[in-house]
Amino acid sequence: MEKDFDKTALSDMYKDKFLAPENEIRHVTAPDGSIIEVDPLKDYFCQERPKELLPRKGAIEKFLNWARAESLWVLGFGTGCGSIEIPPLVTPRFDMYRYGVQMRPTPRQSNVFIISGYLSVKTLKRAIRSYEQMPSPKYVIALGSCTINGGMYWDSYNTINRLDHYMPVDVYIAGCMPRPEALLAGFAKLKELIKEGKAEKSNEYARNFDWYKGNQKKIIKDWNMPDYNW
Repeated sequence: MEKDFDKTALSDMYKDKFLAPENEIRHVTAPDGSIIEVDPLKDYFCQERPKELLPRKGAIEKFLNWARAESLWVLGFGTGCGSIEIPPLVTPRFDMYRYGVQMRPTPRQSNVFIISGYLSVKTLKRAIRSYEQMPSPKYVIALGSCTINGGMYWDSYNTINRLDHYMPVDVYIAGCMPRPEALLAGFAKLKELIKEGKAEKSNEYARNFDWYKGNQKKIIKDWNMPDYNW
């Protein structure tokens, strides 16, 4: 038997969690007429904190790192003005595919995230959620001066000026903006770090999760999503 649900009561239940309306519990009618409860906190987000992915020992880990380095799947998310430098990489002149670099459409299919230039607070919120949905091991390339010290936006009210305070960075590529050749050099450096077993920033994020979350919430005022966005 269908029951009446008090939306106000549901809102009061979550008022201390700063949830957006779309994240509140709701009830839908299934094709067979039954009532299904949808709880976005449990259905769309992981309930556990991120965990470290401990490396294996010996030749096995070396082989895995070689395979990871030669298969870089980049999330196609243009976060700033530096995104204009990425399309040339797929053209015959630069041909990033020969380096084992491929673009992917979703976070869950990707292991490399390029933060391309300035990052607004509004975009940072989406970038964090995308990064946390990527499977480990995963890597971040910071493209351009804005990711290092804010660049020309160093004193802007709505852009960040230290990316590594909000998400870990494996490789920085300086410039405003770096050319495609510099981005290819960044991929080469990332490959080198992965093969040496030094690209462990995703584990650093898991170890220092509370510190990163604290920094994120200081600058994102409308935090209306769970802490564990996996």
